[in-house]
Amino acid sequence: MKVLITGANGFLGTHIVQRYQDEHEVYRFGRGNGNEFTGDIVSSIVPFGETFDLVIHCAGKAHSLPKNKLEEDEFFKVNHIGTINLLKALTVNKPKQLVFISTVAVYGMETGDLISESHLLQGQTAYAKSKILAEQEVLSWGDENGVKVLILRLPLIAGVNPPGNLGKMIKGISSGKYLSIAGGRAKRSVVLAEDVAEFLIGNSDGEGIYNLTDGYHPSFRELEIVIAKQLNRKIPISISEGVAELIGKLGDWIPKSPVNSNMIHKMSHDLTFDDQKARNELGWAPRKVVDHFKV
Repeated sequence: MKVLITGANGFLGTHIVQRYQDEHEVYRFGRGNGNEFTGDIVSSIVPFGETFDLVIHCAGKAHSLPKNKLEEDEFFKVNHIGTINLLKALTVNKPKQLVFISTVAVYGMETGDLISESHLLQGQTAYAKSKILAEQEVLSWGDENGVKVLILRLPLIAGVNPPGNLGKMIKGISSGKYLSIAGGRAKRSVVLAEDVAEFLIGNSDGEGIYNLTDGYHPSFRELEIVIAKQLNRKIPISISEGVAELIGKLGDWIPKSPVNSNMIHKMSHDLTFDDQKARNELGWAPRKVVDHFKV
């Protein structure tokens, strides 16, 4: 197959490229060097000049908290407008399948257990809203052009040097500046980047919307132990939820504080997502993150 992968230099994109390149003809699209196609999908419609069997759209903006309207707008430019421009470029030579990498943030939930794909899309952050709009664009374009669309809503993605909150946890434990809350009992859905790439290889005809998790949903403590052992660091000290809440309130008043009440709340409550639909319909069979996660 001819496969176009956007965001090919990103964390997940790199894993997908590695999995596909030995078996398929891979074309990478990104801003860095070494890509077959370079450009900025926010400001231009790239003339690919190729007909791809599969397009995997990983490119997007994530892992940062906007501090003002301009920074919020950047999420919409990259995730929404960028997706529109990509679809316009692909309309000239339509692929057979388009995979869109989305996020569980679209549900807008900070706590909850086994949230499924049928849940309302209530995300209120710029990241979530921009991804919701992009999902709508992709689904509409697929219907209009007869292209199969597969949307993957992903939680924390594990792998070597991960971005986002998992990356922050690793840095905190490595520097000794991380504290566990209430024994780290809160659970989170996580998935291995390599397993997402492997899943895509086996679903070249898949379509629909699916959550992907490891199905185990480890606690913060389990992740902390795995990370600490690999880094040869002490397992983080645990503080009570009450003390953590006090620290969070203090952080609310300190400009640029890495700790605030919202962070403490998230680390004190479960947030898990149901991947049973992918298991039943597409043969999703992931590995347990805590047994295979390498930092």
